Amino acid sequence: MTMKSFMPKKYMVFLAGVVLGLWVLPRAYPAIDKTYEQLKILVDVLDYIKENYVEDIDSQKLIYGAAHGMVRTLDPFSQFMEPEVHKEIKTETEGQFGGLGIRLGMRDNWLTVITPMPGTPAYRMGILPGDRIIKIEQESTKDLSIFDAVKRLRGTPGTKVTITVAREPEGNQPNASWTTHDFAITREIIKIESVQGWMLKDKVGYVRIIEFTALTAQDFTGILGKLKKQGMEALVLDLRNNPGGLLSAATEVVSSVLGGSRMIVYTKGRRPENYQEFRSSAKAPHEDLPMVLLVNGGSASGSEIVAGAVQDHRRGVVIGSRTYGKASVQSVIPLLDGAGLRLTVAKYYTPSGRSIQRNEKDNSGGIHPDIEISVPRDVEAKLQAQVEQIYTPGEVPKSAVKKEELVKDEVLERGLEILRARDVLTTLKSKEG
Repeated sequence: MTMKSFMPKKYMVFLAGVVLGLWVLPRAYPAIDKTYEQLKILVDVLDYIKENYVEDIDSQKLIYGAAHGMVRTLDPFSQFMEPEVHKEIKTETEGQFGGLGIRLGMRDNWLTVITPMPGTPAYRMGILPGDRIIKIEQESTKDLSIFDAVKRLRGTPGTKVTITVAREPEGNQPNASWTTHDFAITREIIKIESVQGWMLKDKVGYVRIIEFTALTAQDFTGILGKLKKQGMEALVLDLRNNPGGLLSAATEVVSSVLGGSRMIVYTKGRRPENYQEFRSSAKAPHEDLPMVLLVNGGSASGSEIVAGAVQDHRRGVVIGSRTYGKASVQSVIPLLDGAGLRLTVAKYYTPSGRSIQRNEKDNSGGIHPDIEISVPRDVEAKLQAQVEQIYTPGEVPKSAVKKEELVKDEVLERGLEILRARDVLTTLKSKEG
């Protein structure tokens, strides 16, 4: 844009302020001046540290520290993200990345394979549950954090990474030694598994949504289609310990079971553009499927959107314990050098207008289930572990917990009882009619 075309616009903006009245200027400018005056404190502190601190300090480290501190004063969910963290967050929400297809954990201070994921490079190469990754590219992983290990294992699809695993002898043979195996594995696009599902007894399908990613809605629809072909006539939707994720993914899941162009959730913020309504489609493929929804204190954000819509529209029965109470919406804003800002911009409300934001002072917030069942924390932890599926090449998937250590899932059992009772009552009604 040339100076000639730019100048009139500049003057027009200024003159508009004059026409509105001179009182505009005294109110606006002192606030701006005060902000920049306060900002100068940060610049002064930075200069003093750089010039006088006992050791040399990286300016970027100081600036990142100031950004972290600034955002931390807002709320627990806003976050300044350094480039590596920002990149990881984007990977999680996009639902796929370049990698090997391994779920990792720490056991006896060693990086350990919890399970390879079916169809992935690690699965095809014969990586087994329980394998300890002792080297990555010939460098020891002793004391390496999971976060750092994941960074080294992930990479551009088509590139190779060599890992060395230590494998326990089969059958706990006495005096047998662990064996080591080298694997040169080519990275591929790995889709994050956010939805799991299988058939239970009495023609009931079970679907667990782990988190809401960009691929969750299509995976949810796909799994429901498969279960219907296997004879599913009712659904248990498990959102326990689901921390949320993408708002759009949560609303799409609700839309597939609700129908009727009904309100799912709406958001309100300080800016007018933060008001949004999310509604279901006119017709839903599974709107007549009997359903119970399982939640607990680890169900937050997107999980609560689903639970709130199901409860408000009486679409299903919500069972379990009170949910977490995170009713805030964050936008992720990219910054310079790859950093990012996750900022709370709005709050969401259930179709009936409920705000379920957690309030520590009066212990309010969250979704209260239609049927509340209290489960001890140690049992919750065991239930979370045993629902994890272990995939061993050539074998049927099984729970990560040994059969003799499994605990009773009272919440799931109650859900099945309700679906069975509904089936019986429906049958009685049809006979009477």
